[in-house]
Amino acid sequence: MALLCVSYQSSIKKMVLVASSQLQRVRGIHDSPFQLPSHTDGHRTSLLSGCKSGLQSCPSWVRAHSTKSSSLSITDVAEKIKEGFYRRILVMAGAGISTDSGIPDFRSPTSGLFSKLQDYSLPYPEAIFDLSYFLHEPSPFLRLSQELLPGRHRPNSAHYFLRLLHDKGILLRLYTQNIDGLERAAGIPAEKLVEAHGTFASSTCTMCLKEYPGETFSDAVTKSQVPRCSACGGLIKPDIVFFGEQLPARFFLHLTDFPRADLLLVMGTSLEVEPFASLVYAVRGSTPRVLINRDPVGPFLDNSDGLNVMELGEVTSGVKRLVHLLGWERELEELEKNTKNIDKTTEDLHP
Repeated sequence: MALLCVSYQSSIKKMVLVASSQLQRVRGIHDSPFQLPSHTDGHRTSLLSGCKSGLQSCPSWVRAHSTKSSSLSITDVAEKIKEGFYRRILVMAGAGISTDSGIPDFRSPTSGLFSKLQDYSLPYPEAIFDLSYFLHEPSPFLRLSQELLPGRHRPNSAHYFLRLLHDKGILLRLYTQNIDGLERAAGIPAEKLVEAHGTFASSTCTMCLKEYPGETFSDAVTKSQVPRCSACGGLIKPDIVFFGEQLPARFFLHLTDFPRADLLLVMGTSLEVEPFASLVYAVRGSTPRVLINRDPVGPFLDNSDGLNVMELGEVTSGVKRLVHLLGWERELEELEKNTKNIDKTTEDLHP
């Protein structure tokens, strides 16, 4: 069984992946793991020590997926799920699963979040999630937070499909890049979630590190106030990961999930932000990977791998097709209906 050890040094963390008693690779992770890709040479350097988007540039243990085999289809995957062949399904999800809930993704040229930040008077778009900029000028992020806070948006079919996987006992874990909290709102329990880029569910003082519930931050922001620490007066920031901050410890502790998975679903992500993006390579070479996405990304750009399955288009459309193939339409409809009824009852009790 694969083991993952993470050791911390002053500026470099070394990750040790042991895929068998004969195979051990050590890979260094930069001290600031939430990074945008480098485009200087036309390739994306991954967490796996220089593994580029072209599989020919990857180490042989990563290229295990490039071995040709009889091609799988989305229909084949659905049949195997129904037959109980896949019992430990791992999911990697990005902003694309939330666009139908009214939350823009980050990098779409005309509709992405970064394309709509011109009126925020930012020195560069990514400054909205830059810690040093936030400490100096918190107003742009606080303004953006009013649109992102939990409760402003509702889960869609993609989130409820993931909830169904959990209800059926076949969701090993959901690794999400999203900070919108819609996975929690759909009813997926915290122990099944790895919120790789953090969450609004809790918050922390940036000076004395006093911990607060998420409501402390959200209540202040809703009232257009700057959230301040009651102990030292410092800025309170939600526990989402800004550029330059470490990922949550849970992200590293649960990387042992990937060697255990018998199916990997990749949904609504550009696979551009590291180290999250490189997790797609961490499953075993025999594990199928299914992409439900607008465009091919990462290892799915090389279509020679018979274990890579793509369902391209709008994420919710791809999810609904898979749900149809699984014969779960009625269950999905009931789950969405029941959850909406609960939400309406809550609103009636707390207008």
